[in-house]
Amino acid sequence: MAQLDTLDLIVLVILLAGTAAYFTKGTYWGIPKDPYAGAYSLANGTKAGKTRNILEKMDESEKNCVVFYGSQTGTAEDYASRLAKEGSQRFGLKTMVADLEDYDYDNLDTFPEDKLAMFVLATYGEGEPTDNAVDFYEFVTSQDVSFSSGATGDEKPLEKLKFIAFGLGNNTYEHYNSMVRRVNDALIKLGATRIGKAGEGDDGAGTMEEDFLAWKEPMWAELTEKMGLEEREAVYEPVFSITEREDLDEHADEVYLGEPNKNHLEGNQKGPYNSHNPYIAPIAESREIFTVKDRNCLHMEIDVKGSNLTYTTGDHIAVWPTNAGREVDRFINILGLGEKRHKVISVKGLDPTAKVPFPTPTTYDAAIRYHMEICGAVSRQFISSLAPFAPDDKSKAEMTRLGNDKDYFSEKVSSQYLNIAQVLERVNSSTPWTSIPFSIMIEGIHKIQPRYYSISSSSLVQKDKISITAVVEEIRIPGSENIVKGVTTNYLLALKQKQHGDPNPDPHGLTYAITGPRNKYDGIHVPVHVRHSNFKLPSDPSKPIIMVGPGSGVAPFRGFIQERAAQAQAGENVGQTILFYGCRRASEDYLYKEEWEHYKQILGNKFTLITAFSREGPMKVYVQHRLQENAALVNELLEKEKANFYVCGDAANMARAVSDTLGKIISEHRGVSAEKGEEIVKGMRSSNQYQEDVWS
Repeated sequence: MAQLDTLDLIVLVILLAGTAAYFTKGTYWGIPKDPYAGAYSLANGTKAGKTRNILEKMDESEKNCVVFYGSQTGTAEDYASRLAKEGSQRFGLKTMVADLEDYDYDNLDTFPEDKLAMFVLATYGEGEPTDNAVDFYEFVTSQDVSFSSGATGDEKPLEKLKFIAFGLGNNTYEHYNSMVRRVNDALIKLGATRIGKAGEGDDGAGTMEEDFLAWKEPMWAELTEKMGLEEREAVYEPVFSITEREDLDEHADEVYLGEPNKNHLEGNQKGPYNSHNPYIAPIAESREIFTVKDRNCLHMEIDVKGSNLTYTTGDHIAVWPTNAGREVDRFINILGLGEKRHKVISVKGLDPTAKVPFPTPTTYDAAIRYHMEICGAVSRQFISSLAPFAPDDKSKAEMTRLGNDKDYFSEKVSSQYLNIAQVLERVNSSTPWTSIPFSIMIEGIHKIQPRYYSISSSSLVQKDKISITAVVEEIRIPGSENIVKGVTTNYLLALKQKQHGDPNPDPHGLTYAITGPRNKYDGIHVPVHVRHSNFKLPSDPSKPIIMVGPGSGVAPFRGFIQERAAQAQAGENVGQTILFYGCRRASEDYLYKEEWEHYKQILGNKFTLITAFSREGPMKVYVQHRLQENAALVNELLEKEKANFYVCGDAANMARAVSDTLGKIISEHRGVSAEKGEEIVKGMRSSNQYQEDVWS
C-alpha cells in the first residue's frame, strides 16, 4: 500500500472536516439565533456576551436616561415602561428601560452629569427587595460599598448622579414602601441628587395609579427646569413593530403557540426552573375541600419528582396562568381580530434596548391567551393613550374624559374592576376598535405574571409532591353586573374538573385552553416554579409555635403541623403547637378537619386547635377574638418560652387586627402601656419571632 505523504494527509483532514461541518450544520453550528433560546441558561437570566455595564449600554444605544425597575408582579416594570415612553414622547429624552438584575452597579460613580437614572421600586413581603433587585439593594445599602474607581461610601462617589425615584408599596404591611425609602436614603448618602420627590404609591389604599399620576407631573416640571428640557405634544410612537407573516402558518414548528422559550417549543423542557422558565408538572391529585355548591376551595398535589425542583416547608409555589377563553374572545373581538386570531406575527423592538415580552413568531391568539395580562386593572394613562384610535368622535370624547377625569374614571372603570376589553365594549360595543395598533396593547398591558400560593405540605414528609390550597376567587361588585373571577384559581378549577372526567370543563362560565400549546399540558399538567420564602419553622422543633391562619391562610400551617407530626413520630421532642383557625361554618368550609384530628392523635397535648366560626352564632367571631380569649396562654408562651408567632392570610383586615390584638394582650398581661405593647410586637417582627405571609 502506498504511503501517504504530508500533503495528502492535510488534504484528507480538510476534506473530512468539511464533510463533518456540512452534515452537522444546524445541529452543532450555524444554528439560527433565537432571542429566547438561551436566555435562561445563566443564573441571572442574562444572555452570554451581553454587557453588564449600563454606561456602555447607554452609550452604544445613544441613551441619556435609564429607567431601572425592581418588580415582582410586573406592575413596577409597567410603570417604568410608561415613564420611559412619556420621557421620550413628551420631553425628547432618549430613554431605555432596564431590569435591575441585568447590570452591575460598581460603576455608578462614573455616571455622567448629562445623563439621568430613574428607579421604580416595588417593596416585596416584609420590606424586602423584589427578586430582581436583591443584588442592587445589597450593593447600595452596604456599609462597605466600593466603586470601580476605588471610591468608598464615605467619599460621596455619586456626586454626579441625578436620579428620580418612585416606590410601589402597601400600607397594610409593616414596612410600607421601605425599598424606595432605603434606596433613596442610600443614594443621597453616597452623594447623588434626587430630582423631585421620591414618589410612593399605595396598593393597600387602592390609590397606586392616582398616586403615580399625581407624583409624576410635578416631577416632570422640576426635571424640565433642571435639565433644560422642552415639552412637546406627545404623539404615539410604537416601541414594537408587528409583522404579519404570510410565509408561516400556526402549525409551523418555529411558531410559538404559548411556549415560554425554545426548549419548551422543541418539547425539551429543562431546568433550572424559575420565574423565566416553568416546569410543566403533572397534577398527581386534586379534590374539592368545601362542602357547599356556590364556593370552591381546591387541594392539589403537584408532582415535581425528577425536575430538580426543591422546596422547604413554608415556601411558595408559582402557578403560570392561562387567560380564560371568554376574556380572550372578548379582547380579540373588540379589536376586530377575529378573522386573523391565528395569523402568525413577528414582534420586534424598534429600539435596540426594547425587550419583546414574549417569544416570536407567534399568533395573535397565543400572545393574548398566554402572555398578556388582559384581565388586569386599567390605568387612566392607558385609556388616554387609546383615545386617538377610537372608532368615532363620540367614543374618542368618552375615552378622553375617562383619561382626564379622575372621579369619572373611578365611577365608570376602577370601582367596577373592568378590564381593558370591557372598557372598550362599554364605550362602544357596536363598532370594533380596529384602529388600535396591536403594538400599543403589548406596550400598555404588562406581561401576565405567575401567581404565588403558600405551599401546604411539608418537604420533610413529601419532598416530591407540593400541595396547593386555593379558594377559587369571585368578586361580586355591588350595584354592578360585572363579576370578577380569579384568572388562576378558575384555571386550576378547570384542571381539577378535567382530571375528574369532565371532557369540556367550563368553571363559572369560563373556558380555558387546559391542554396548553400543542397539547403539551394535556389537561392534567400545570406550569409551575418554586419561590423560596423566609416564612419558616424554628430550627429547633421543641420551640413552641403559635399560628393564626383563617380560611386558605391555613395552607402553610398544614405543612408546619404535618412536619411536626412526622418529627414526633420519629421520636423528636416537639414543642407546643397552637393553631387559631377560622372559617364561616364548620359544615361548609372547615378545611382539613379530618387531618387536624389525625395530627391530634399523633401530637397529643402538644397540638391545640382553636376555631372561630364567624357565621354560626348571633355575633361574628374571628381569630383575633379567640386570640384575646386565650391571652394568658399566648403571652406566657411568647414571654417565657419565646414561641414563634405566625400569621397567614388577608393583610388589610385580619393580619392588622391580629397584630393590634397581640399588642393589647402584651400590654395587659405585662403591665405596660399600649404604645410599649406595640413596640414589643415590632421588636418581635424585627427578630423574626413574629412572621407574616400575607396578601392584599
